[in-house]
Amino acid sequence: MAVAGLCRRFSRVLRVAGAASSRLTRPVLQKETAKVELFPPCASLHVSFPLKGLEEFFDDPKNWGEIEVKSGDSWTVEQLRGKSSEDLHKLWYVLLKERNMLLTLEQEAKRQRLPMPSPERLEKVETSMERMDQVVQEREDALRLLQTGQEKEWPGEWRHDFLGRIIWYTFREWPIPWHLNSKHNRKRFYFLKNVEPFNRLRLEKYLREQYKKKRRERSTWKKLVKKFPHLAAKPQELT
Repeated sequence: MAVAGLCRRFSRVLRVAGAASSRLTRPVLQKETAKVELFPPCASLHVSFPLKGLEEFFDDPKNWGEIEVKSGDSWTVEQLRGKSSEDLHKLWYVLLKERNMLLTLEQEAKRQRLPMPSPERLEKVETSMERMDQVVQEREDALRLLQTGQEKEWPGEWRHDFLGRIIWYTFREWPIPWHLNSKHNRKRFYFLKNVEPFNRLRLEKYLREQYKKKRRERSTWKKLVKKFPHLAAKPQELT
């Protein structure tokens, strides 16, 4: 009997506590629902085109079936030098996505045995990426010269090989001193006197090739001027 009376009291307490909690949570839930209604769902601002699937590997559907697609010129070195490193980083990935898309378009055109629309776009993108790589390398070289005074990425110096050519020798770490290293001692950073005539012949050959190259450019320019007289009004840089 004592146990039954205790159970009845305990159940009565639970009913009272449940009723009180329901009265307290009901207005709270009503207030929370009201708050949710005050703030409708919204998306954050994105400046890039909202494509996140395989469709990014394909051109804009507006350009499908077109023979020519209008595009701008490639980025110049002067334009890239005026941008910050963060902007160059963003631009690199934009060009990378554009190159992947154009490569996909080129492969699809080959598969269908059709000409690729405006294939010069791929060349412009690759040229822009090469120039961007050049600008980044210039900044790294300038920072390294300022901090360490080294011209190259790895420390070294200009030396002569056994043929008399001037090469850049990169310093390396060796587990033993250089005067005890037989492998290092076998390297020759000098050339004999009987190699000097061949060095002069190699220099003469290089200068002769440069002269022939300029001569061919001048002859080509004269032929173009003769065939297209309106080109003669432009400044002749090759004369």
